[in-house]
Amino acid sequence: MEPLCVKVKFLDEKLKGKLRYATELSVGLDLVAAIDKEILIEPGKNVLIGTGIAIEILSKDIAGFVFSRSGLGIKEGLVVTQGVGVIDPDYRGEIKVSLLNISQSVKKIYPGDRIAQLIFMPAYQARLIETSHLSPTKRGKGGFGHTGK
Repeated sequence: MEPLCVKVKFLDEKLKGKLRYATELSVGLDLVAAIDKEILIEPGKNVLIGTGIAIEILSKDIAGFVFSRSGLGIKEGLVVTQGVGVIDPDYRGEIKVSLLNISQSVKKIYPGDRIAQLIFMPAYQARLIETSHLSPTKRGKGGFGHTGK
């Protein structure tokens, strides 16, 4: 399989060496805080943090997805506010991350801290077909735990 090509524009020159995958087989590209001084995040509050980069995904069927970093979420209680952020292939602005503090204490983010991870995955626009009937299935309308815990 050919590697996915993505153009990266550094909006902050200090970040040029910091955008990288943590290991040879990591699929999450570490996004860092492009801030000049530390930010405090109160319990239950969220803060929007710039990453200092903009990208151009060179495939219309691929999108970028911003996920929480597992260690930051488990150890510090800092997670991506909306669960997952979506970077559409035609978006050219700065990638920003909204971090939510789900812990019981004030947390600090320092310049250059790894705050989230960017993963590229297939994503498609659907061709919607209006209908008044959907085919039946065994599941039907069951949802939200209808199969048990």
